[in-house]
Amino acid sequence: MALMRARQDVGSAAPAAGARAFVSLDDLLRLKHRAKGFSFLPHQPVHSLLAGRHASRLRGRGLNFEELRHYFEGDDTRSIDWLATARLGTPHVRVYSEERDRPVLLIVDQRSTMFFGSQHAMKSVAAAEVAALGAWRVTSLGDRIGAIVFGDERIVDVKPQGRDMGAIRVVSEVARQNQALGQPAPVDSAGQLNEALRHATRIATHDWLVCVISDIAGADDDTKKLITRLCAHNDVLAAYIHDPLEHDLPDVGPAVFSSSRGQIEVDSSAPTLRNRYASEHAAWRVQLRDLSRHRAIPVLPISADRDVAAQLQELIGKRTAQRTAAAQGRGPR
Repeated sequence: MALMRARQDVGSAAPAAGARAFVSLDDLLRLKHRAKGFSFLPHQPVHSLLAGRHASRLRGRGLNFEELRHYFEGDDTRSIDWLATARLGTPHVRVYSEERDRPVLLIVDQRSTMFFGSQHAMKSVAAAEVAALGAWRVTSLGDRIGAIVFGDERIVDVKPQGRDMGAIRVVSEVARQNQALGQPAPVDSAGQLNEALRHATRIATHDWLVCVISDIAGADDDTKKLITRLCAHNDVLAAYIHDPLEHDLPDVGPAVFSSSRGQIEVDSSAPTLRNRYASEHAAWRVQLRDLSRHRAIPVLPISADRDVAAQLQELIGKRTAQRTAAAQGRGPR
C-alpha cells in the first residue's frame, strides 16, 4: 500500500497538541494516569469486545498443577484423580497452586509502514500509546509486562518485569524506536513482523497473554503459522492500528504518494483507481478477519484519528456498559 508521508522537517519535528508525528517518553509516562477503566483479563462488561465468545479465549489467573500424591483423610474428594487411582491401585489426588501472576508480552510495531496518519496522529503514535496504556494497566494489577519492540532494522526484547519499572522499561524502548522514525528505511521491513513473532514464540512458552500491536503489514503464510504456534499455548490479542485514509482514497486530484523506497504521482480523481484501491483494502481486511476468526483471536480496531485511551475504554472497558445501562434506564454498576 502506498504511504503518504507527512511533509515536514523530521529533524525539527516536535510533538504537537493537535496532529502528532512522534511521541516522547514523557508523553508515554503521563499515560499512567489514564490507564484505567479497561482490562485485558476476563470478567469483561457484557458489551465489551472481549465479552461473549471472545472472553472465553482469555484464561486469566488460574491454578497450576503441582503434583500427584496419595490421598489423606480430610482431602477434598473432588480432587481425586480417578485415572491415577485406578492405575496405581490406591487413591491419589491432584494438587494445584494458585497462579500468582500472568506475564503479558506486547509486540509493538514501529516500522516505517506505521509512520502514516491523516488526522489526529501517526499510526506509530497510536501503537505506542496502546503499548503504554497496556503496560501501565498490567503492572497496576500486579502482573509482569514484557515487550518485543521492532522497527525497520531493530528488534529489541524487553524482559518481563513487574511494578512501575516494568512499564517504564517498555515505554522507554517504544519511545526510542518511535523517535527514530521518519528516516529513509534502508531495507524492506516486511519480514520484521514475522521475525518479531519468532522472538515471541521463544519467549512466550506457556500461558502468556500476547498482544500484537500493529497494522499487520507484511503478513503472509508464515505469519499465520507463527500466530498458530503462539495460540497453541498462550492467549493472543491483536490491536489492529489503522487510519481512515487507508479505507478510501479521497478525491484530491493529482497527488504524490511516497515511501522510503520511492514515490509515485497519481490522479486520485479517477473512479477506477479509487474503486480498485477500496476493493483491495477491503480484501485485505477480509484476510485479517479470517486470520483472527479461525484462531479465535480477539481484535481491537484502533483508529489513529481518535484518542487511544477513549477507544480502549469503549472496546474493553466500562464506558460502553454504562452507556447501555443508562439507555436502558439502569444506573451504572
